[in-house]
Amino acid sequence: MTSASATSTRRASAWDLFALNVCWIGLAFMWNSLHNILLPAVLLHYVPDERKNTILGLLTGAGLVIAMVVQPVSGAISDRWASRWGRRRPLIVIGLLFDFVFLGILAFAGGIPALAIGYLGLQISSNLAHGPMQGLLPDRVPPDGLGRGSALKNSFDIGGMIVALLFMGRLFSPEATRLGGSAGIVIAVMAVSTGITVLWAREESSLHLPKGRSVGESLKEMARIDWRKNAPFAWLVVVRLVFFLGVYGIQAFAQYYVRDVLKAENFVQVTGDLLAAIVFGILAFSFISGFLSDRVGPKPLHVAAALLAAVGSVLMLMARTPTTALIFGGVLGAGVGVFLTANWALLNQLAPPEEAGKFMGLTNLATAGGGALARLFGPAIDGLNLLQPGANLGYSFLFISSAVFAVISALILRRVVAPQKKGETSVQSV
Repeated sequence: MTSASATSTRRASAWDLFALNVCWIGLAFMWNSLHNILLPAVLLHYVPDERKNTILGLLTGAGLVIAMVVQPVSGAISDRWASRWGRRRPLIVIGLLFDFVFLGILAFAGGIPALAIGYLGLQISSNLAHGPMQGLLPDRVPPDGLGRGSALKNSFDIGGMIVALLFMGRLFSPEATRLGGSAGIVIAVMAVSTGITVLWAREESSLHLPKGRSVGESLKEMARIDWRKNAPFAWLVVVRLVFFLGVYGIQAFAQYYVRDVLKAENFVQVTGDLLAAIVFGILAFSFISGFLSDRVGPKPLHVAAALLAAVGSVLMLMARTPTTALIFGGVLGAGVGVFLTANWALLNQLAPPEEAGKFMGLTNLATAGGGALARLFGPAIDGLNLLQPGANLGYSFLFISSAVFAVISALILRRVVAPQKKGETSVQSV
């Protein structure tokens, strides 16, 4: 095997891919439970109805700004972390332990201040672990297996989403004012899934690496990036940011859309079912696109994904019943599924192996950045809804924006030069 600072040349087994990626189940379960089911429902007991989208957007947007900063820094720190257990897993364990602390605070929070402390603290601790997690796959899997590895990673992400949406949507009551036992369930899932990765992911000793840098030094190191040399990676991050702007907007305010537009009696459960339908679409197309990405390349799949997501967003604009919303949500999910796998595979291919933690951490500028910017739809939704009460203009604006951003992301992709396959000559992207 190669050193801990370079990609492994040994073919990854099925167990290797499982152990490297199973941690994503717990992470997806936690954030989808909190963002889509628990926080929106609990906040309704503490904020005025006409300001619910605004407060939810500002709180979660602030958390995602924290994630946008912490995750790439922790990834950069892990690139140089010297320990007998490898360079990624020590920070993963530290982050997990603090996750338990802040989830405990959320379990008993009975108002906006306590909810904010628990939620924002969790964003710090979770992303402390998230940055190093993203470096495990390019560390341990050779380039010709990254499509399969990315497909499995996204499948675990999606599996965690589905379980969270369907299970928590039925378990949690709209009348509940505290998270209570729901937070305990999240802790248990996180402990099991992340524990498997920590114990069984194969990672070599990194004691030969230079001693770990301070946070300040890591920030300076993170800023030292040759953007001209890595321009394709940078443009691909922009593609990811723009695509997620619309998708995350729909996800963030789905519960209030279901409550205000679809008029569902148990809006918490219907929200879980709607988002699960979107996620099933993601799952169905994510795994298939992983194999297609290894064969035809990820760029054509990016374009197809953007167009499919745009169509799904326009269809959601016309949904007026839970049933039609579930069907149209599946179309949107198909586009997101293709995009997630194609985009992640290409990002892994373009990231420099010796700085995989730092570069893959920088993808969170798009993931969390897109999520944070999407939360700014909250004030716009509330403002447009108040212009003509009952017309729900704010939610129409949300779906139209999602379709527009998906198309723009496909246009920006023209700036990305994909890596050459063996036997190909260099051809500039058009």
